[in-house]
Amino acid sequence: MDKNLGMDQREKGVNVEIDEERWVYDASFDHKGRIPFRASTGVWKASLFIIAIEFSERLSYFGIATSLIIYLTKVVHQDLKTAAKNVNYWSGVTTIMPLLGGFLADAYLGRFSTVLASSTVYILGLLLLTLSEFIPSLKPCETEVCHEVRRIHVVIFFLGIYLISVGTGGHKPSLESFGADQFDDDHPEERKKKMSFFNWWTVGLCSGLLLGVTVLVYVQDNISWAMADIILTAVMAASILIFCLGRPFYRYRRPTGSPFTPMLQVLIAAINKRHLPYPLNPAELYEVPKSVETKGRLLYHTDNLRFLDKAAIIEGNDDEKTKNPWRLSTVTRVEELKLIINMIPIWITTLPFGITVAQTSTFFIKQSTMLNRNIFDGNFQIPPASIYALAAAGIIFSVTIYDKILVPVLRRVTGHERGIKILQRIGIGMIFSVTTMVVAALVERKRLNLVEKNPLGGSISMSVFWLAPQFIIIGIGDGFTLVGLQEYFYDQVPDSMRSLGIALYLSVLGAANFLSSLLITIVDHLSEKSGKSWFGKDLNSSRLDYFYLLLAGIVAANLGIYVFVATRYSYKNVQSRTIGGAVADCYQNDHELETTMPT
Repeated sequence: MDKNLGMDQREKGVNVEIDEERWVYDASFDHKGRIPFRASTGVWKASLFIIAIEFSERLSYFGIATSLIIYLTKVVHQDLKTAAKNVNYWSGVTTIMPLLGGFLADAYLGRFSTVLASSTVYILGLLLLTLSEFIPSLKPCETEVCHEVRRIHVVIFFLGIYLISVGTGGHKPSLESFGADQFDDDHPEERKKKMSFFNWWTVGLCSGLLLGVTVLVYVQDNISWAMADIILTAVMAASILIFCLGRPFYRYRRPTGSPFTPMLQVLIAAINKRHLPYPLNPAELYEVPKSVETKGRLLYHTDNLRFLDKAAIIEGNDDEKTKNPWRLSTVTRVEELKLIINMIPIWITTLPFGITVAQTSTFFIKQSTMLNRNIFDGNFQIPPASIYALAAAGIIFSVTIYDKILVPVLRRVTGHERGIKILQRIGIGMIFSVTTMVVAALVERKRLNLVEKNPLGGSISMSVFWLAPQFIIIGIGDGFTLVGLQEYFYDQVPDSMRSLGIALYLSVLGAANFLSSLLITIVDHLSEKSGKSWFGKDLNSSRLDYFYLLLAGIVAANLGIYVFVATRYSYKNVQSRTIGGAVADCYQNDHELETTMPT
């Protein structure tokens, strides 16, 4: 086969020789628009470039996110409650914006172009933060120490961090889905590597996080915020250059237009045909013939949400009607809409877990400022935000053990290609989050008891490493739930929506940050009515232990609902794909793997 045969030729119906071991037939193309050569494109040789820019982006993000509450309280002089809300709002916007960025990447811009464009916006935000610390008229105040920060500094500072939010909105979903695109779902070996990709993506992410909350936070705490901003800007610029160097090795996918149009077509067709009887045999529903080339994979029919099946009922013998997608949809289109609808309960029931994650960058970090952070006989003081490194270490430990030890063992025991189902992995992490909140409440209660005995400095005698258990446990839980959510939302959405799928994962955390702020407001109002607010001006006048126990109860109750929903979930069930008139049978996802693999 001529390797120069491009996508345009395939789309015109030109038959190609099927050589799955040499060429990649998953609708992707190389940097010259040709069918990718398997040996020289994709898999780890390409994804390592992509993980490198994720490392840099997470270094920047967590260098800002974990210190933001410190900056707002110490430099901008906001009280604890206001600062925590502002951190939650910013984190919420940062993780909601990917819904827009993912949509644009899938529908119009393509993932590679979206990453480059959003990275430019990201660097612009970093530059504004740098300028706000260097230009005299934009600095917080004229002197080193001030009690009232300049309004112009606050405006530029917030403009900078929200530009970073916009940049993350396009960068994060596009980059991760672009990385996963480097593995062919229909090639057995590459499919297994893809399952490991999300684990090692998280390791790269956490490595950037570790550097951000240790070295970078040390620079912020002991040298200057300005120097830290310069480092972040330079590292991000260098990572974009590295990303571009990997261009010849990448596999690309064309944007497919709005993914919501086909869904709307299915819904309207189903409503128009609501009075038609169901066919006795689901095989009578309309599907693209296997002899016809398609750009994606076909899905098996499922029995849930049967009302939507009416969109695939053929009316009479009028060929013109079969060409109108607003009157007749394929089974695959119907099943794709079912996939999105079935995801809604899962999305909702993972929100309480996201609320617990939100505490790690707000109250958990603020707790560390009240404890003894001296080590090496007082010769070195740990920056408050650096304690977050323990959570990153927990994630790396969890992911490594899971990928290298648990998955191989579980594959032999269960016969399941993933070891366990994706939703089971997510549920395990939720159990850790309940434990985290209980442990955090006990540690905070001990700290408050010391303060009560010695109001002037009781808790300073308590080591910051008392916070280690709650950070490590939440990190281990994140290794199960957050990685599982990434894999779930990428894998279970329609193939044309994979950037949006990653955005849906991020939106869980974004919505959870907003819910955390709302919960703080509600609890503050109710507790103040009953006597004393749980959120005072500072930690010593607050009762975070009560708040943590409340969160533990919410997550525990929600876990029961999640298990109920997850056990009834129908996984994406891939049937086949067609290449130039030839049919290639594909693997069947989680639901079918249990019946097709040996036990």
